[in-house]
Amino acid sequence: MRRLRKLFKSKIVWTILVLLVFIYVNNTSLLAKERTGEPFLMAHRGLSQTFHTENLKNDTCTAERIFDPEHPYLENTLPSMQAAFDAGADEVEFDIHMTKDEQFAVFHDWTLDCRTNVKGQSKDYTMAELKKVDIGYGYTADLGKTFPFRGKGVGLMPSLGEVFSQFPDNMFLIHIKTDDPHEGDILVNILSKLTPERRAQLTIYGGNLPIAIVKEKLPDMRVISVDTMKSCLLPYLAYGWTGITPAACEHIQIHIPEKLAPLLWGWPDKFLNRMDKVDTRILVVGGNGTEFSTGFDTPADLERLPASYTGGIWTNRIDRIAPMYKR
Repeated sequence: MRRLRKLFKSKIVWTILVLLVFIYVNNTSLLAKERTGEPFLMAHRGLSQTFHTENLKNDTCTAERIFDPEHPYLENTLPSMQAAFDAGADEVEFDIHMTKDEQFAVFHDWTLDCRTNVKGQSKDYTMAELKKVDIGYGYTADLGKTFPFRGKGVGLMPSLGEVFSQFPDNMFLIHIKTDDPHEGDILVNILSKLTPERRAQLTIYGGNLPIAIVKEKLPDMRVISVDTMKSCLLPYLAYGWTGITPAACEHIQIHIPEKLAPLLWGWPDKFLNRMDKVDTRILVVGGNGTEFSTGFDTPADLERLPASYTGGIWTNRIDRIAPMYKR
């Protein structure tokens, strides 16, 4: 009993108790400003064919393992982007690779071998040559017995310029697939010709080197890379409990795996409010960050999110997810 009384008289103990109360009050979403509105929906690759992810590796040909097609759209094409926006996407993600004539082709894979009727990389061809490629050639849902999109993908690989022309007012997340600084310079040259208002509708992500060049030369661009996320989140984990948001968190985009999100101080509402104040967009992706292209693709997936969640959601099936919010 005496030890207990002595313990409660200790200044160290009271300091610790006060600090714990402060941390709780300062970070609990129960006391956060109420958030309203719908989540921000990001359609990965537009509206595309999805595939099973068992034993998936970086070099796995995903076109050879698609599910039975439920719609006619192929990823990273103008029709798939239009379908995604029509379904209710706020933003569409697409991938870019350099061509032989130093344009950016919109295409996901490192090589053309998996999905198309030609071999090699986009940099081996001019944009005009890539327009003759059949990007639906390799898709199959039955181990090669049938190819439902063969012959239907000729001319469907767009250039970055075509995307901007077709969708002058839509929001995009543009993935520059390499870590080549030269490609960062070329992308800067393209983006610098856009109005500040148009650049505000775009987010650029990818390798640390090209993204650093984009941010250095176009400070108004919203970007995301491993380096930008580390620069923001590591300090935030260290002292975000104070309510102070690191300067590196300002005006970027952050992709957070759902299983790691609860580790962030103030998750979800206070954290989202803090990011709103520094104009940073938060997207939650599926899993723990190691899974391949995991998104929230079914109504059941959405049940894993906090009930009042209003941040960004990464999905591979915008046609299924958008109707849950945009009724």
